[in-house]
Amino acid sequence: QVQLVESGGGLVQAGGSLRLSCAASGRPFSMYAMGWYRQAPGKEREFVAAINWNGGGIYYADSVKGRFTISRDNAKNTVYLEMKSLKPEDTAVYYCNAGYYKDSSYQTYDYWGQGTQVTVSS
Repeated sequence: QVQLVESGGGLVQAGGSLRLSCAASGRPFSMYAMGWYRQAPGKEREFVAAINWNGGGIYYADSVKGRFTISRDNAKNTVYLEMKSLKPEDTAVYYCNAGYYKDSSYQTYDYWGQGTQVTVSS
């Protein structure tokens, strides 16, 4: 079992920045690749970014490339999502996930945090 707790969400104006954190506990953090997903009202949950256990294998959704940066600190059992140049369409609940890579594609385990709300005003 892995427990995940996100933090760092909030209200920000368009063009602003936020840094999300996801703290993990339970099984060894370095066993897992980690991902960030988001879900906007009335929409399905969508992939945002993922990072392999060693900090490599980083992938982003096209919609966030060049604006978001995923990173991890295995000593602190934490994964981060640095978000810059935020847009109103980035408004969503952001979730972190523990998963793995299969054929260079991020796959989720059923380990999710409770989510943190990000609201970007225009």
